[in-house]
Amino acid sequence: MPENEITERQPVMDPYGQPINFGWARSPLFDYNPPLIGGARRSKITEVDRYIVFSATHLVVFEVMDGGYLGHIGVSVFSVKDHSRSTHTIDSFFSLGRFNLPLNSEYGFIKMLDKKTALDFVVMPGSVASDGSRVSTGGARIIKIDYPRFGHHRHLRGKLVLTRAFPDAQSIVTVSRWRRERYAFRYLRCSPWFVAEGVIQFGSTEIYFTQDNAWAIYDWKREIRPQRDVRYWAAACGMADGKLAGFNIGYGSADASAGTENAFFLDGIIHKLDQVTFHIPPANWLDEWKFTSNDKRLEMTFTPFQQRREYRSMLFHSVKCRQVCGTFSGRVVLDDGSVQAFWDITGFAERRKTRF
Repeated sequence: MPENEITERQPVMDPYGQPINFGWARSPLFDYNPPLIGGARRSKITEVDRYIVFSATHLVVFEVMDGGYLGHIGVSVFSVKDHSRSTHTIDSFFSLGRFNLPLNSEYGFIKMLDKKTALDFVVMPGSVASDGSRVSTGGARIIKIDYPRFGHHRHLRGKLVLTRAFPDAQSIVTVSRWRRERYAFRYLRCSPWFVAEGVIQFGSTEIYFTQDNAWAIYDWKREIRPQRDVRYWAAACGMADGKLAGFNIGYGSADASAGTENAFFLDGIIHKLDQVTFHIPPANWLDEWKFTSNDKRLEMTFTPFQQRREYRSMLFHSVKCRQVCGTFSGRVVLDDGSVQAFWDITGFAERRKTRF
């Protein structure tokens, strides 16, 4: 069955809170309205904002997740050179919407404060269209971090400014459903083409992000969880033959027949892929991985250098995540039939299991 590309704005849910529109788009055309979700399902809402920022020496992950009964604020710093990692996570039980995460990925702000720890995500205001709706203008995104007691009691503080690499850059946006769970859906957006600038001080180390060698991926998710879920996801960005290359690939227990989240980006333009399979080495996740697509348009290898395991639980709710960072190399057939090769672009892959 052909995938359903959405080209006009439409709601994710009907007036009764049941998901009705499924497919993929090149921009966030879906309207997400959580008040339509009944009170009995409030605890099943998961909302996530995540930024993955790369420099020549480090990879930094910033994440805010409101998972209903179990939420968290997390930051991880990976060293590309010595393959070390430091992670700090603050759990929040019974978050249940208290984080007030934005309803739209194009505007809003997130301000998290826990004792002396602060993490802010700010999207600079866009212009207003004639019908009163906000439109994207390529405004900057600002990340501010101040963690007095990060890994080994080192202070982590700094500010990053993320800007669109291209004014007309596209995103991969999908809404998927679960066949046997009437109200469950997943609304995703990934934009692997931001330019990062700024400085983060980690203890005595200063991590510099400069316009010519630092990039960022924006990952945004809003969903009603099923009882059980597993998702495989990978993303990366970097330079290939003088062009900015990136991708977002993934699959799981959701029904993606209306539109997969698989896409390759070249200078901000989507080249849509069908299904992609992760070939994970069973004995050791730090061995080389392979990725292939059923349409034979994507072939690549993944060379990991560091991994992180995460487990959280509360009553009958649990989240298990295994995340691996490294570099990707391979080739992709673009929409016009030409072939683009890429080497050693930085990114990560993960498997996340949720039980509710």
